[in-house]
This record gives sequence, C-alpha cells and structure tokens, in this order.
Amino acid sequence: MRLEKKIAVVTGGASGIGAAICELFAREGARVVVADIDADGGAQTVSSIESDGGDAIFVKTDVSQEDEVSDLVTATLDSYGGVDVLVNDAAAFVFGEVQDVTADDWAKVLGVNVLGAAHTVKNFLPTMSDNGGGSIVNIASISSLIAQPAFVPYNTSKGALLQLTRCLALDLAKYNIRVNCICPGSIYTAGTERHIQFEKIDKAEFLKEASESNFLKRVGEPIEIAYGALFLASDESSFVTGTPLIMDGGFLAQ
Repeated sequence: MRLEKKIAVVTGGASGIGAAICELFAREGARVVVADIDADGGAQTVSSIESDGGDAIFVKTDVSQEDEVSDLVTATLDSYGGVDVLVNDAAAFVFGEVQDVTADDWAKVLGVNVLGAAHTVKNFLPTMSDNGGGSIVNIASISSLIAQPAFVPYNTSKGALLQLTRCLALDLAKYNIRVNCICPGSIYTAGTERHIQFEKIDKAEFLKEASESNFLKRVGEPIEIAYGALFLASDESSFVTGTPLIMDGGFLAQ
C-alpha cells in the first residue's frame, strides 16, 4: 500500500506501460484516473482494476488538446477531489528521416509527447499546489538520450520531454512538487508492434536483436517500468527530482 490514500492520474493508461502503471498503482492503494484516447482500452484497464478490488475511472482524453485536458481535471476533481500523482505516459510513435516527416507528423508527435505533458502539468498544477505538492512522472525513453536511425521525430520529442522534466523540476520545487522521468529501453508493447510494422522487419529477428543489445539479454516488460514509476510516485523518492531513471537492461551502460 505504498500509494494508500493517494489519487493518481495516468495518461496513456489504456495499454502497455500506462495500463501496467494504472493497475500497479491501484494495487498499491491509489485511486486511479485512466486517461487515453482509446475508450475501449481505457475501459478494459478500469475493469481490470475494479475486478482486483481497486478504484478507478476512465476519462477519454486527447492530451494534445488543452480543452480536453481541462475536462480531465474537472472529471478528476469531481470524482476524487484532487490529485497527488500525475504520470504522463501518452505517446505518439512517429518515425522517419527528416526528409520523410511531414508537418502533420511533427504536429502529432510534438503535440502528444511534449505539449501533452505540458498541458497536463499546467492544468493540474493549481490543485496539486493547493494540496501541498505531489509527484509528476514523465515516461520518456532512452531515445531521449541517443540518436537512432530514422527516428528523427520521435527522438526529438523524447529529448524535449527530458528537458521539460528538468525545467519543471526546477520551477515546481517551490510547490513541493517533484518531477522526474523514466527512460525505458526495449519494452514489448503495442508501440513495439507499430515500430515493427513501420520498419517492415521480421518480428522474431527484431526481438532477438533488441535482446542482444543490452546486458540482460532480453526485452523488458511493462510491469518492470511500472515499478520504477511506483518508486518515483511514492514518498520513498522524496529527495529525488529532475532525474531521468534509466531502465534499459544495461543498454546505455555499454
């Protein structure tokens, strides 16, 4: 019960890492607001939480649209009265070399991965500060820290999210709000499937190469990232802010 009596909002909570975070937070005592554009997936996450005895609601939200984020805040306050933990996991997966990326591609990837996080922090800030502080966890990527071939828009957005994390940590410390991010390596999610389809590569070969690229010789699981988010969301990390938590099986340590 490491999050007992806490209220957590998780964007991108309909699947993958976001869903794992929602379910783990609920098991640890939090009341959870699942936010996503995927209503069916979001409802499934809520159902999973409730069947395990937890408390959760779903709010359909496109974080790139600030008016929808404002509605998310209203729904959260109406249901639970406040928020202690905000996890920005919603992500757009847009790949390619710079000559292949359209203006619409840039608008999508930056709108969700960067502006989406900024929108949620801006709109939840009043209630978090009124409640005496809290924890914000952004789900970045090892793509925040390295260059990868034909990953220009995605890597750019995740690099910006890492810098946004640092800037927010500085500015929000006066409100007793800690801001950190997690930089996952190869984690098998729906996003992995989209990347495989985009690159038109063999799935088994891709997973083999991803496994061989780190010390642990395997691809990570969403629940493993969720445990990192749990640490950063809980009071156990009370002296941690402005920090990227790298969870990549040792990839960047090579």
